Amino acid sequence: MTPKRFEKCLSTIRWTPDTLASALGCYISIVHAWLDGLEEVPPKAAAWIETLAIMHTAAEELKPVSLKGKRARMQ
Repeated sequence: MTPKRFEKCLSTIRWTPDTLASALGCYISIVHAWLDGLEEVPPKAAAWIETLAIMHTAAEELKPVSLKGKRARMQ
């Protein structure tokens, strides 16, 4: 996984590097190393992140648009 693709996947799933580090139980420094291209994303982590991005993209297609701008009724 290239750093550019890695960054795109994080953006797609709306996760910060901190969120990913927390989810993986690793230090934030390794996530930044992956983003900077200083270290390769391990294959299992890359596959997992790629799968999350694919699922988020598919889920966006199902997101209800009828709720946009809706507010709760106050009584």
